[in-house]
Amino acid sequence: MKVISYNLRKNRAVTEIGELAEQHSADVLCLQEAEAVALPSELGHMRLVHATERNRLGLAMYVRGDRFHARSAHTFQLKKSLHDRLLAPAHERLLGARLHDAEAGRDLVVASFHAAPLTALNSLRRHQIHAALGELRQLGPGLPALMVGDYNYPVFKGRLDTEMRDSGYELSLSDKRTYTRYRMFRGHFDFATSAGLNIGGVRTLDRGTSDHLPILVTAEHRAAEEPMAEQLAERSPEHATV
Repeated sequence: MKVISYNLRKNRAVTEIGELAEQHSADVLCLQEAEAVALPSELGHMRLVHATERNRLGLAMYVRGDRFHARSAHTFQLKKSLHDRLLAPAHERLLGARLHDAEAGRDLVVASFHAAPLTALNSLRRHQIHAALGELRQLGPGLPALMVGDYNYPVFKGRLDTEMRDSGYELSLSDKRTYTRYRMFRGHFDFATSAGLNIGGVRTLDRGTSDHLPILVTAEHRAAEEPMAEQLAERSPEHATV
């Protein structure tokens, strides 16, 4: 399963998403900072599952129509930062969908996530991440889950990685940095957290017109008898380094 996550930079990169999905044979496309009214209902072999409508900087998700059937899709509000309260760029910062994978014959939960901006503290973003994963557990209790997006978490990822492990999730960073616009804030802003899935890799794709680079996450369903603890112990350290 190939999942692309892309922050469109206030919808500026929306014209790139069709070619991006086709070029990389994406199964799921998760967007941040998209304008719902400007999104087509279909992108080649992909169809729009859901998009936020109340956000100035919204979330959206497309899936490959011949492989996935959306059983349900919802948006969720998370704890707001001061930036959110003053400027109201986002009411919902999580879009989750329970999908049936016809190829694997199994259900899973996939989500597009956009954390609070850099003006907020990492502690708030960790709160949002934990709350988001809690919502996804309610959306698909016991199901494999993959949450991708713009985490706005450039430094001190070691603590986040530890907390994810303690919660039964795996933190996966890409092979290259995803944000290089400002010297102080270069790093891996866009990445993935997962449970019940084997992450084959996370690759940073070529730069477009956005200030974020898209990422491509390759994942597969984990065998039922394969414990999460063993997978996390065997995972190479570079998957979650600062």
